[in-house]
Amino acid sequence: MTWTIKSQSINPERLIVEESLFSLANGYLGVRGNFEEGYRETDPTIKGTYINAFYDITEIPYGEKLYGFPSSQQKIVNVIDAGQVNILLGTDEEPFNLFTGEVKAYERKLQLDKGYTERLIHWCSPKGKELKLYFRRFVSFEKKELFSIQIKIEPINFFGKVKIVSTVNGDVKNYVNENDPRVGSGHGKLLTTIESKMVGEYAVVVNQTTNSGLQTACITSYQYVEGTRTDQVRDQSVETTIEFFLDKPRTVEKRNIYVDTRRHGENLSEKGIDLQNQLKTVTFEELLSEQIDYVQKFWNHADIVIHGDDKVQEGIRFNLYHLLQSAGRDPLSNIAAKGLSGEGYEGHYFWDTEIYMLPVFIMTKPEIAKQLLLYRYSILDHARKRAKEMGHRKGALFPWRTIAGGECSSYFPAGTAQYHISADIAYGFVQYYLATKDEAFFRSYAAELLFETARLWLEVGHFTGGQFKIDAVTGPDEYTAIVNNNYYTNVMAKYNLKWAVKAFKKLEKDAPELLAELKEKIQLENDEPDMWQEAAKKMFLPYDEQLKINPQDDTFLQKAVWDFEHTPKDHYPLLLHYHPLTLYRYQVCKQADTVLAHFLLEDEVTEETMTNSYFYYEGITTHDSSLSSCIFSIMGAKIGDIEKAYQYFIETARLDLDNTHGNTKDGLHLANMGGTWLAIVFGFAGIRIKEDGLHFNPALPNKWEGYECSLQYCGRAIHLKVEKERIVIEISGNPLKVSVYSKTYQVSEQSSLIVPMTKKESGVRL
Repeated sequence: MTWTIKSQSINPERLIVEESLFSLANGYLGVRGNFEEGYRETDPTIKGTYINAFYDITEIPYGEKLYGFPSSQQKIVNVIDAGQVNILLGTDEEPFNLFTGEVKAYERKLQLDKGYTERLIHWCSPKGKELKLYFRRFVSFEKKELFSIQIKIEPINFFGKVKIVSTVNGDVKNYVNENDPRVGSGHGKLLTTIESKMVGEYAVVVNQTTNSGLQTACITSYQYVEGTRTDQVRDQSVETTIEFFLDKPRTVEKRNIYVDTRRHGENLSEKGIDLQNQLKTVTFEELLSEQIDYVQKFWNHADIVIHGDDKVQEGIRFNLYHLLQSAGRDPLSNIAAKGLSGEGYEGHYFWDTEIYMLPVFIMTKPEIAKQLLLYRYSILDHARKRAKEMGHRKGALFPWRTIAGGECSSYFPAGTAQYHISADIAYGFVQYYLATKDEAFFRSYAAELLFETARLWLEVGHFTGGQFKIDAVTGPDEYTAIVNNNYYTNVMAKYNLKWAVKAFKKLEKDAPELLAELKEKIQLENDEPDMWQEAAKKMFLPYDEQLKINPQDDTFLQKAVWDFEHTPKDHYPLLLHYHPLTLYRYQVCKQADTVLAHFLLEDEVTEETMTNSYFYYEGITTHDSSLSSCIFSIMGAKIGDIEKAYQYFIETARLDLDNTHGNTKDGLHLANMGGTWLAIVFGFAGIRIKEDGLHFNPALPNKWEGYECSLQYCGRAIHLKVEKERIVIEISGNPLKVSVYSKTYQVSEQSSLIVPMTKKESGVRL
């Protein structure tokens, strides 16, 4: 049950949401879950196919453009549509459509354990033609360019002529919504068809972006046993018609190969045809079997089992599956805020990756985590350039939102001012190293990035009164902007600086020749590591003696608290109903900020401060961002408020499945999906990755009978099982020391670890 997402709805308002829910992707290519035969003209839809990191460049308009404002941005492009297939029945060519005739049975499924979607339909046309149809589609994990659709038609009372009319359409445009800042605005037509043709049996459409000059091509083939075929080439599309007599079940497969110039270079038609030829003798079932094998191997290392709550179980598997689908697999791509399921936030990559999604892959599929980090390293030169644009002599300032490396954020108070992204990325590199001990990666990539991001803080901050302070930045909470000494930014910068020093000393000891090369490459001066260490040591971290909390910034506690009591419920999220300056003047948080810092760097504060901060910020946080509730869940579990932690967790677990934020149609909330995993693994299981090893501090919500996590750590497979009375840890691989409730144990393949649960860790608040 919990391996399959099912729907029987053909309500148009629900279908546009399901276009996101039933989307398919593989990190390179993504296709929304549109019906092959389409809807009615009046029905809402966002029809989309996307290639990760394939973008056009659009102008950013300003009333007043000041120095350092980006003049243009990259924007993900809705590429060639190969999903359209119409079915015409009989000599009168009556079209199959779920909105006409009688739907005797209908069910749609996303098979999370098999990697495909299917629709099972029993339908009778308005003129009485009765038949069953079975649609299956998948985007291949093993062959990244492949998107395949199979249609099986079974006669019930209709035996006659059938036409399959299939289109490869280059006349596409992006979805725009001028009234929602979370969705792209402006002109939606970003592609021009430069070629549509037949090459032998293959339909070929080639498109080019308007400004970036990138090209993509779709090469389509068809597999069927009997029938006649005709192809018609139009200016922007190729239409293929396959005719046969329906006297028994018939099957047609539409096999689409997508290529682009960023990955495949020139001569895209030839490259796509070569890929089609390689698959010519491979059947749909063989390709599907390959897909299933890939997905099942993923679940062997990543599954989370919840005992006693099927709805949460369904939610966590749904979220993990879409994370797998969305993660880029090459140095050109990352994870967009909406993955490859929609155009929300214009396909940009944010800090969300490192803080909310990277940990999932670090501990389940580290080879993907490595690729995500290599993407960040690949745009390091862009980050260096951006630092100089911002007036810094050295260092790396990563863009707040980007695809190809340039800053795409036009609103600097909640964009460029979020300098913390550079520390977030550095944090991600460190966490990957601690969880994998990948020394080659650390030397080749991490050290340089740590050095350059550490340099940034010496440029941004300054020493004063024996302290190091950082002014005029914005933390994660976007309802408070351009402040001095944002706690989150300062403490993350401190971590960044400390690790840059550790990296320098590590290379100095273990790889002096490499360090010498790196120093020459980036012109690193001998006194810089000492300055990093001094800045980290003297980093100012705001603290209020009366409240015994870390204030969010220097002036946060001086502001009036937002009038939550008299704010209408329909005025949330606040950013859609109040000017930013209004929000900036109050104590009101969009999302976790200081509380997030306490999760990421818990050793910087006492348990008392952490607890006080949690309760203080809980009272003034709206959770208007989908990134927030999971962090409060984690910290609720940390301080022992297990049932409150569970309440926050429930808000994240099925956010998209239940469309609780009302905008799932624009694409899935990938960071929240990662946050669901974090809330279980780092929240209830209490896992932390630290320099001295892996730490566990499990708790069990009262509503669960137990749970299990499959994880990867330092080349070992770890299985954690938490029950009401005990904790069981098993490993595959070399023996490992772990900490459980602050006590160290040795675990090996031959000897599982069993630790009793205590009352405190089974749902009782401290």
